[in-house]
This record gives sequence, C-alpha cells and structure tokens, in this order.
Amino acid sequence: MKLRSPRAATFAVALAAALVAATVVAPPPASAATAAFARTSSWSTGYEAKFTVTNDTTTTITSWNVQFDLPAGSTLGTYWDALLSTSGQHVTAVNRSWNGTLAPGASTSFGFIVTGTGDPTNCTVNGGPCSGGSGPGTPGTPGGLRVTATTASSVSLAWNAVGGTVTGYRVYEGSTVRATVTGTSATVSGLAACSAHSYTVAAYNSAGESARSAPVSATTSGCTGGGGVMAAAPYLYPGWGDPPAPATVMGATGIRWFTIAFILSGGGCTPAWDGSGPLTGGAHAATIAAIRAAGGDVIPSIGGWSGNKLGPNCSSPEALAGAYQQVINAYGLRAIDVDIENSDEFENEVVQDRILGALKIVKQNNPGLKTIITFGTTTSGPSYWGTRLVNRAAALGANIDVFTIMPFDFGGGANMYQSTVNAAEGLKNTLKSAFGWSDATAYAHMGISGMNGLSDQQELTSPATWTQIRDWAEARSLARFTFWSVNRDRPCPGGGVVANCSGIAQNTWEFTAITAQYG
Repeated sequence: MKLRSPRAATFAVALAAALVAATVVAPPPASAATAAFARTSSWSTGYEAKFTVTNDTTTTITSWNVQFDLPAGSTLGTYWDALLSTSGQHVTAVNRSWNGTLAPGASTSFGFIVTGTGDPTNCTVNGGPCSGGSGPGTPGTPGGLRVTATTASSVSLAWNAVGGTVTGYRVYEGSTVRATVTGTSATVSGLAACSAHSYTVAAYNSAGESARSAPVSATTSGCTGGGGVMAAAPYLYPGWGDPPAPATVMGATGIRWFTIAFILSGGGCTPAWDGSGPLTGGAHAATIAAIRAAGGDVIPSIGGWSGNKLGPNCSSPEALAGAYQQVINAYGLRAIDVDIENSDEFENEVVQDRILGALKIVKQNNPGLKTIITFGTTTSGPSYWGTRLVNRAAALGANIDVFTIMPFDFGGGANMYQSTVNAAEGLKNTLKSAFGWSDATAYAHMGISGMNGLSDQQELTSPATWTQIRDWAEARSLARFTFWSVNRDRPCPGGGVVANCSGIAQNTWEFTAITAQYG
C-alpha cells in the first residue's frame, strides 16, 4: 500500500451538509407554502425526522426553501430529498431539481438525522412561518451579502436591497444579532484582532422576518506570526501515524500554521473529517483548537490520494462550493487547500472543472479567503492533466491563489533538489503561458509540497536537501512551502516507509523546524 493512501481515509459519517451559498435564496413570499415537521424514529441520542412541504396556494410554485434552528447541543447529520446547509444552529433546506415544483395542494417531503434530542424551532418556508398565515407582507431574503472592508477590530458588510416594505435589516453571527440597520450596509465593531467570523443578514417588517441570507466569512486584520496565511504550513493528520501534540511541535520548532488532513465525502455531497468524526468534533476539531490555543492557525485539506472525495460526489460546482462553505463556516477559515491527486478527480475533465467552478464561487462569497490547489507533477513540471488544470483555471476565471505541486513519487532519482527545482520551473512556465504572468508573478502563485525523508518510491529528501529547496523557494518568494507530514518528522533509520517516521536518521521535528524558517 502506498504511504499516501492513508492521507485520504474513507469517510463514513455524514455531517452538516453542503449547499452552494449563492443559491440559498428564498422564493418570494407570494409563493406561500406550509412545512409540517414530524419525527419518524427516535433513539436515546438522536432521531430521524421529516418536513412535509405543501403548496397551499391556488397557483403552482416552482421552488421552496425551509429554514429552522436546532437547539444548542443538537447537530444535523445525514439528509435526503433536499439540499441542506448550516450556519451555526441555523439550517437551510432547498428543494432538489425534481421536487421543487408543486401544483396547488401538492406536497413533497425531505428527511434528515439529528444528533441530540431537541426539535427544530423558528421554522420558515419561503420566508413565512411553516404553519402558514404570514401573508405576502413578509420581506424576501437579502442577496449579495459581501465583505467590503476589515480592520483589526471590525468587519464592514453590504448587501442588496429587498423590494417591498422593509423596516430594516438584522446582521447575525450564528444566532446572535450583531447589528440592526435601516440601510443595506453595516459595520460590526469591537472584534478581536486576527479573529474569524461568519455573518448572515435578514430583512424584517411588521409581518415578520425573512429567511437569512447565504453566509460570508471574514477575518479581522492584525495577525502576527506564522509567516503568513500559507507560507509555511506542514501537513498534520490527526488520528494517523501517532500524531504529535501540536503545542509540543510548535514549541520545539516555531511553526505556527498546519495543513490539517483530510476532508472527504461523508456520503454524497457532505463534508466529513476522516470518515467518522463530526465536522466540528473529534480528534480533528480538538487538534485545531489546540493549535489556535497555542497561537497558531490551520488550513484544512480537502481531498487526498484515496477515499470517497467530494469532487465526484457533488453534482455541480454550486453544490461543491456549498460543501466547501460548510468547512469554511465551521472554522472561520482564512485558507483552504484542495488536494487533487487520484484519477477520479485529477484525471477527470468534468470533476476538474467542477472543482475550479466551486472555488470560483467560494472566492466570490469569501473575498478574504485564500484558495490553494495541490496536485502531482513530473520532474519537468505539470503533466497533461496538471497543465489542463492550470489552463482551465485561467479560462474559467477561477481566481486560484496558489498552485502547489507535490515533487515526490515522480521517479525523481538521486538528486531530489534538482528534480524539485526542475518541476517547479516547469510549473512556473505553465502559469506564465496560461495567465500571461511574469516570472515574479508566477512564483508568487506557486507552492511546493514535498515529502520528508523517504518517499513511497524510495526517493530521498534529507534535511540538508530540504534546506536547499527551502532556500531556493524563499529566494523566489513562493507563496507556499509545506511537506507531508509532521506525523513522519521523526527518525527511524533503516529505510522503512511508515506513518510515524521518515525512514532516515534525523532529529525529531527537524523538517518542521526547517519549514518554520520559511519567509
């Protein structure tokens, strides 16, 4: 088995679902409907339930949108027959393509699993109460929510006006109202420096409050340390290869950022950590909390070598963007890494384009977020598929921040420094050709993700070689410098390639310490 295979362990537990943020817009309230909640099965730690949506008007409706809040301590799991997304405890369900149109008096239903015992509250359907009776006066859902500015202590937002009678707008962070205004902009102040936030907005009048908008994420300025968002962030895989305590590694090396592996499909288009843990719980969440408590931060990695990935399972760029957004919202992220390795994503034109389209949407909805694509390479630069990925990113206007190559397991031979440099120069030339960039601009959109010690193909990258590669990358101001993995950054001379050591004689955390000096 390849050592990289455990990087993408198959996920089995479904989590808070993904939905394209840009399409979570409630239909106008004139398309009235009701939504009846019912439990279909219960057990000590949770239950299965459904909502039945009924068109109670005299005209056909072509779409529906059900929103509700789950009590604190309850979390959404698997769902079916609707696309569901969450923002804190707030859940939004939008019809599938086949069940959005309802004739007068017609009904459809969707179901889901909840961990916890509390029933939904604050239910709305198409902007009105699920029980009906709101009338046409309830405002529509605001669209176009965006971040217009950030400081060390504030985030400024703007959105599109809602037609009809509107008394004002409420800006939410989770379930908490952060601002109430009469116009279409607001500034949330009194925030901590370098803190992450996610906001939604709702319109209201005397008839009630609209459904909340799609969320946007923002991070205040004033961040220090860590060499920047993406500069030096080695991979760390909780739950695999005797994972070290992050604070121990941080204290010994000075590293502040980690790339956390891996998010894949927990069933359909649902993001999940490592197959069984919840998106905001388990070993991964505990690791992220420990890193942040020690003054660092993280970049989740989505994908990997094997396992059930989101790219092939999400049906559209919009749905895949929604899955990415779930991860962004869960941790208030400043960057995400999409690791495209195996043939089901990398060597698949449809999936490549879907990933690029999703990242374009995510970038539009999260202006401050940095997007990274990581993929394999030949010793002379990107392969046909890597070149296609870069060219399509340019053609689609995907606005990718960093293209990172993995210069290992590519038949690199004895001189891994030269092979890595040759591969990186090949990437630079590919970027210049696709985007018309200068050398300096191309380097500023590039990254290197190596493999410490022995690779699966017995290619040797020693600490001295890794230092050479770091110095080469630093001299050209590459945007990203990382390696697989901190779990392996320990000595085990003898040539074996295992999960918890590098296969060579080295000092403990030596590659991490070299990486921490980058930038």
